[in-house]
Amino acid sequence: MKRNKYEIDMCNGSIMDKLISFSLPLMLSSILQLMFNAVDIIVIGRFSTSQALAAVGSTTALISIFTNLFIGISMGANVLAARYYAAGQEKEMSESVHTAITLALISGVVMVFVGAGASRFALELMATPDDVIDLSVLYMRIYFCGMPFFMLYNYGAAVLRAVGDTKRPLVFLIVAGLANVVLDLLFVVVIPWGVAGVAIGTVASQCVSGILVIRCLWKTESSYQLRFSKLKIQWIYLKRIFQVGIPAGIQSTVINFSNALLQSSVNSFGYTAMAGYTAANNILGFLYVSVNAVTQACMSFTSQNYSVGKQKRMDRVFLDCLILSAGAAAVLGVGAYIFGDRILQIYTSDADVIQCGLEILSITTVPYFLCGIMDLIPGALRGMGHSAVPMVLSVIGTVGTRILWIYVFFPQHRSLHFLFISYPGSWIATILMQAVCFWFVRRQCIRNLKAKAA
Repeated sequence: MKRNKYEIDMCNGSIMDKLISFSLPLMLSSILQLMFNAVDIIVIGRFSTSQALAAVGSTTALISIFTNLFIGISMGANVLAARYYAAGQEKEMSESVHTAITLALISGVVMVFVGAGASRFALELMATPDDVIDLSVLYMRIYFCGMPFFMLYNYGAAVLRAVGDTKRPLVFLIVAGLANVVLDLLFVVVIPWGVAGVAIGTVASQCVSGILVIRCLWKTESSYQLRFSKLKIQWIYLKRIFQVGIPAGIQSTVINFSNALLQSSVNSFGYTAMAGYTAANNILGFLYVSVNAVTQACMSFTSQNYSVGKQKRMDRVFLDCLILSAGAAAVLGVGAYIFGDRILQIYTSDADVIQCGLEILSITTVPYFLCGIMDLIPGALRGMGHSAVPMVLSVIGTVGTRILWIYVFFPQHRSLHFLFISYPGSWIATILMQAVCFWFVRRQCIRNLKAKAA
C-alpha cells in the first residue's frame, strides 16, 4: 500500500520512535484544542471580573458531559478505520469514513439544540451561584453553536490518526488557535463583550479547524478520501463504530459527571474557590491531554497490529506506551507542582483565587502518572476490540470512589485539599481493576489470533 509522507507504518519496524512521532503532534494538537478554553479563561481572568472567570470555568465539566459521548464514539471510528487501513480493505475504509463523518455532522447539529435547551437547568442542578449563572448560561449557549464544526474536526482527526497522520491536525489547530487568541482579545479588550466575546471567539476557531480537516479529507488521494455525495449512514459500519465508541463515550461522560458533582462541591465554597478550581482544572487538563495522546497512539497501533495478527508487537506497543505515559505525566506533574503559583498567575492576579488553585494542585499533580496508567489500559483494550468491560470498571473505580468521597467523607472534613484526595484515590482503585481485566482480555486475544492463524 502506498503511503503519503504524513502516514506511519505501525505494523513494521521500530516502535518507540514511531510512537513518539505519532504522540508528540497529537499531544501538541490536544494542548492547542484545550487552549480554546484556556485562552477564554486567561483573557477573562486578566481583563474581566472574577465572577466572569468563575462563570466560564463552571461550564467546563458540563460541556464535557454533553460532548464526550460523541467524542468517545469517534474512538470507535478510529479503531475501525485503523483495522481496515492495515488490512488494505479500501472499500470498507471508505464506507466507514463516510459513515463516521455523517454521524459527526448529525451529532453536532443535535448538540446545538441540547446545549441551548438544557444549559440553565444543568447549571442549576450544579448549584451554580446566582451571581454567576446568567453569564454561565450565555457562554454555554454561544459555545454550543460551534458543535457541528467541533464534531467534524474530532471525527475527521480520528480518521487521520487511524493512518498515523497526527501532523496535519496539529497544523490546523495552530491556525485555529491563533484565530482564537486574536478574536478573544478583540471581543474582550477592544470590544468589551466579556463572556459572550470569548464564546464567539471559540466558536469561530472551531469553525476554522473543522473546515480545514474536512478539506484535508476531501483532497487526499488515499482510501479515506471524502466525497460529500457519498455521505450517508451505513448501518453495518455504524454498529461496529458503536461497539467500541459507545462504551468509551459513556465512560468519559460518566467520569465527567463525577467531575460535575465535584464542581458542585467546589461551588459551595463560593466564586473565589470556583475561580481557583477553574484555573487549576485547566492546568490538570493540559496534563491529561498529554497522557491521552499516548493512549490514542496505543489504541491506533494496537488496532492495526491486532488486525494483522502481530501479538508480540502489540505487547511491545503497550509496554513502550506505559513508559511514555508514566514518564510524561511524572515530569509534567512535578513541574506543575513546583511552579504552580507562577502558572496560576497567568490566569489571575487575585491572591485568594491563586491560593485555592494551589490547594487543588498540591494533591493532584505529583501522582498524575497514575491517571496516565488508568487512561492507557482502556486504550489498549479498545484497540483489541474490547470496550465495554473497561467502561464498567472505570465507572465503578473512578465514579464510585469519588461519589463515596463527596457524600460520605467530604462533609466531615470540608476543605478543597481534602475534597481532591478523591482524585489519586480513584486512580489507584481503577488501575487495580483494569489490570486484572487486561490480563484476561490479552489471553483471550492470543487465543483468537492463534485460531485465525491455524
